[in-house]
Amino acid sequence: MISAVSAPTRLRVPDLLKAVDQGADGVLSGHYDHLLPAEGLPVDERWYTRIHGDDELDIWLISWVKDHATELHDHGGSLGALTVVSGALDEFRWDGEALRRRRLGAGDQAAFPLGWVHDVVWAPTPAIAVAGPTLSVHAYSPPLTAMSYYEVTSRNTLRRNRTELTDGPEG
Repeated sequence: MISAVSAPTRLRVPDLLKAVDQGADGVLSGHYDHLLPAEGLPVDERWYTRIHGDDELDIWLISWVKDHATELHDHGGSLGALTVVSGALDEFRWDGEALRRRRLGAGDQAAFPLGWVHDVVWAPTPAIAVAGPTLSVHAYSPPLTAMSYYEVTSRNTLRRNRTELTDGPEG
């Protein structure tokens, strides 16, 4: 008898996409303004805050700035999704053979099933004269507990370098 593989959460990727969409609406409507730094978003480092958290789902507001990548990583045993609120992000995803880039602009969404290995970085936006932070809302279910970090080897394979325990969107 073949045993069924149980999902890590009762939520599905479409549920996470809905959650980040609702979170982005809340950010745009000012619902989370009280969570933003009083002095404004930092322009030289990433910043994040949890906007929802329970045993099943964490939702984070994250700012991205130029020259600060996350590193090639996965989300351990968690599913994930994001919505870009403002600005743009480049996602570099390992597709099993190479890293593929996709540009995500304001309003765009991405989902991360189990095993998704990617790096996310701030991307320039031609329509904006000043290179300010990009804002995005991310959801993870179950909440993140570990992230593994990877490198692409000279033989064009993926190698895990380390795994870190975490309770936030950064290792």
